[in-house]
Amino acid sequence: MTRRSVRGAGAAVADSAGEGAELVAVVVPEPRDAVPLVALQPSGAEVVVVCLRAGAKGDRAALDDALATAADRGCRVAGGARVLGADGSEVAAALLDELRDLEPDRVHTLDPDPVHVGFDQASGMPSYDVPSAHAETAAEALAAARALQRETGRPVSVDCHRAGSDPQFGAVAGRRYPVSGSWLSAGFDGRLTAFLPTAAGLVRRFQRVPGGGWSGPELVEGGGLAPGLLVVPDPAGLPHLFALRRTPRGDGGVDVEIVHAAQYRTSEPPTPWQSLGGPNAGDWRRGRGVGFPAAAFDAAGNLFVFARNFGHSISYLCRAADGTVTPWRHLGGTRVADELVAVSTPYGGVEVYGRMRDQAGVVRWYPGPDGQWAEDPRPPFVPRPGTLAPAAEPGAVLFRDLRTNEACVWVPGTPRPCPLGEADGTGPVTGVPGVELDGWPYTVLLRQGPDGRCAMGAHPEGRPDTGVWWQDLAMASYGPPAAALSRRGLLAVAAGAPGGRLLVAERRGPDGLDLTAPRLV
Repeated sequence: MTRRSVRGAGAAVADSAGEGAELVAVVVPEPRDAVPLVALQPSGAEVVVVCLRAGAKGDRAALDDALATAADRGCRVAGGARVLGADGSEVAAALLDELRDLEPDRVHTLDPDPVHVGFDQASGMPSYDVPSAHAETAAEALAAARALQRETGRPVSVDCHRAGSDPQFGAVAGRRYPVSGSWLSAGFDGRLTAFLPTAAGLVRRFQRVPGGGWSGPELVEGGGLAPGLLVVPDPAGLPHLFALRRTPRGDGGVDVEIVHAAQYRTSEPPTPWQSLGGPNAGDWRRGRGVGFPAAAFDAAGNLFVFARNFGHSISYLCRAADGTVTPWRHLGGTRVADELVAVSTPYGGVEVYGRMRDQAGVVRWYPGPDGQWAEDPRPPFVPRPGTLAPAAEPGAVLFRDLRTNEACVWVPGTPRPCPLGEADGTGPVTGVPGVELDGWPYTVLLRQGPDGRCAMGAHPEGRPDTGVWWQDLAMASYGPPAAALSRRGLLAVAAGAPGGRLLVAERRGPDGLDLTAPRLV
């Protein structure tokens, strides 16, 4: 079955609004493992399930029911599961052949480095509540998608899903490797750069001239990068990139480390990836479970990098402006989940937020009066999993309320969060400050609706309490949309499209917030 026959005669290439279907290959050990992943696929997606083994009859029936339900909600389903029937050394080649045949836009699989649920002090071995086949299959799926992309040059996105996440919160709640909404950056010369994580590593696209055509996609060198990305601006506005890198060991294990790079010129590739290690780098069995990093700069140019450690608390290191790097240090305190957000504050410091692991809530760490980190376990809000994000204004955070799903912003020191309106949609909200309108600075916000279409909102900078008005941008996004503001005040909005392409719209002029029709680049 080729990609053409999977998509069918009615499936067109993505149009200017980005509404073409995305082909998703769900890769799992057995049919039962695909059921929760199929339930996460949005309406409009084309779904193909690939299983290494046939599984039990009852499990195959459960998957058939899940696929039928997906079809009822608007997914395009290409029959039942495709079973490889391969094992051992044959899995890699068989899976790559299957992906060659399908040519998916996205691979959705399990977690190659699952969260441990226990630890045997005597043997030094963590224990897990998922079968080892989950991690093994996920690693094979990553390798096959990486090989396919390197063969074809066509970017392939990958989602690795954490076991045990609540399906009512959607795919964003269980992603092992998240993608922040800051992946679009404006350089000193006014040209835009888009950074996109893929199976083969980081893909970069940039404008040849301000407002003009785009280059790429260009694969940034760096083997073993996991398909997630954090982009953080330094005090000068230059983008710094953070990811996880997985390196197989000779003894059959895998080392997982946090890596960092930076782009100083739009026309030149980022710096080589530099390893920052991890909180538990001395033992690969502990270190492989490190959470995805969060990072922020203080006003002096010192970089703080945070990660969830093996004990489920927060660890951090600091790279000073002069280049010296501290060892990893543990903050301890409340146990956190895989969702940290670091923010630069109005007073020039850095704070970090983490969604709690064992209860609904969030914890905040900030530098106390004595210079030591202090824990605030009671910020007055509870975010939905997968929605915590830095706000456009320094020190604040954006999130969706756990109960209502409404987008909100909270500023430390205020008694309650400020609702931003619109409780539909999914995923984090992002934004940029300093957009001039009628002589006043405004903050522009972006979010995804329930069908993936993007909406843009705005409020006077620092005054979300005055209300936010939202407008549909008539463009769909595969992943969080992003916005960037050039030094000349030009606003651009971008969304991901199948095949590593982009939808880009620019502000028409200084009067109003009308955008050009989105163009596919």
